[in-house]
Amino acid sequence: MDKLKQIKLYLLDMDGTIYLDNSLFDGTMDFLDYVKSIGGRYIFLTNNSSKSVDKYIEKLNGMGISADKNDFLTSTDATIVYLKKENYKKIYALGTESFKEQLRNSGLNITDEVSDGIDCLCMGYDTELTYKKLEDACILLNEDIAYIATNPDWVCPTHYGYAPDCGSVSEMLARATGKKPKFIGKPEPAMAELAMEMTGFEKCETAVIGDRLYTDIACGANAEINTIFVLSGEGTKEDIEKYGIKPDYIFDNIRDLYDKLSGVN
Repeated sequence: MDKLKQIKLYLLDMDGTIYLDNSLFDGTMDFLDYVKSIGGRYIFLTNNSSKSVDKYIEKLNGMGISADKNDFLTSTDATIVYLKKENYKKIYALGTESFKEQLRNSGLNITDEVSDGIDCLCMGYDTELTYKKLEDACILLNEDIAYIATNPDWVCPTHYGYAPDCGSVSEMLARATGKKPKFIGKPEPAMAELAMEMTGFEKCETAVIGDRLYTDIACGANAEINTIFVLSGEGTKEDIEKYGIKPDYIFDNIRDLYDKLSGVN
């Protein structure tokens, strides 16, 4: 527990970790206040590319959490960095209108129509998915173009259970085309590394908190930082053996973590 107390920068997954749909988990506000009280910092780290940061700010503000753009890093942010580095000329964006707007506003040349000159298909978690988009993707993937996806999550937690996420849609396209994308978001270490670069905290002072072993906790392991697994979302203890990924700490939920840090238990 002494090692846990040394952590100052907390990289927080959102869906299934601090809230579910529009319901904030008990203990979230206490935990965020604790981080502030120790002179620490928290950054919301999410693979969900269906919303822009502005939408997340609006959502958190609606639940009583004051946040601004500096408090977020998304898989879309990391994807934009990668797409710019690769210097693609024309990108077909398969995703929500919010996703396409964020890519376009970053200066990337984005289209949502099959046309000449496309050298990259970039897919996000699409809550506005249509059959036409899937058909467009199949047409493009029959060509020799780059194929990028924001995140490999199989499902997104909801109040009724789970909905297919980006990883599930990419698997469907793989069945149709034989092609799989290069994933950018968690479990890759890019977002965690960007967060430490932004804030100046060292690896030993940083932890990722999430409900998925194969994305959240694997991201932390790949970035060589502390990992905290919460059982309030998709993941279960049985997943540890299934995925062969062992978190540094396991808590039932954010309340349980706060209680340990504050000395309640």
